[in-house]
Amino acid sequence: MPALDPATPAKSRHAYVTLVTNEGYVTGAEALVRSLTLSGTKADIVTLHTEAVTPAQLARLTALGARTIRTDLLDTSPEFNAAHARQEIHGRNPFTKGSKPPFHTPLDNFAKLRLWQLTEYDSVVFIDADALVLQNCDRLFAYPEFCAAPNVYESLADFHRLNSGVFTAKPSQTTFAAMMAALDTPGAFWRRTDQTFLESFFPHWHGLPIFYNMLQYVWFNMPGLWKWEDIHILHYQYEKPWQSPHPKAQELAPLIDLWHAFAGDGTVPEIAAMPNPELRP
Repeated sequence: MPALDPATPAKSRHAYVTLVTNEGYVTGAEALVRSLTLSGTKADIVTLHTEAVTPAQLARLTALGARTIRTDLLDTSPEFNAAHARQEIHGRNPFTKGSKPPFHTPLDNFAKLRLWQLTEYDSVVFIDADALVLQNCDRLFAYPEFCAAPNVYESLADFHRLNSGVFTAKPSQTTFAAMMAALDTPGAFWRRTDQTFLESFFPHWHGLPIFYNMLQYVWFNMPGLWKWEDIHILHYQYEKPWQSPHPKAQELAPLIDLWHAFAGDGTVPEIAAMPNPELRP
């Protein structure tokens, strides 16, 4: 099986790329693809998918205009795979701020590095499937490699770490080969999987404004940073808005409702008119 197997040809020199490795993320990707289309982008919308995604699930994405490309997981060693298995990585570094859904598989995260093999594109913007695009972001295609927003959702101390839910990249087989040489070395352990690796591989990463990757926990942890009219990409880190029951349904109700509006086929609310969170005294 080839590492990448495109089902349809590219139509643009630029692409938004996401990754789906199971039906849970297909559900998220449907809303993401629709939000990108509504943003008015002229770039391709690409879904990298593993063979775990069924033809029927893929049909839901192609019906929305996504270009689907089958991809393998990375050819990493048994030792690497064992170290980054869900039970191992969550056991060594449990999530204490929120919870990840059952369909979250940490080892699969590394497959997003395959986007550097999409050399039919001059530039790409990666967006996790659990996100929504609320305003056109095409200007990011002119940004350098590697740009990402800081992992801000709890305090100012978060600004020194990147979040890999949104980033800019320039596909290159040379870069991909260098990544593979650096990724799976003896004793390698990437605490937050691809996020920690990318932070190491691009130590001088360029910072995007947090509005290009606004993490949902900012809504209740740092409400002073939240301005709907500025937010370009909303990222539902930790719990996913399509989960039922949802552990934080009450705290995140406006954000969950917004996701469901994009996930449907009707109109979506005027984003700039939505109320911002109340500031606590």
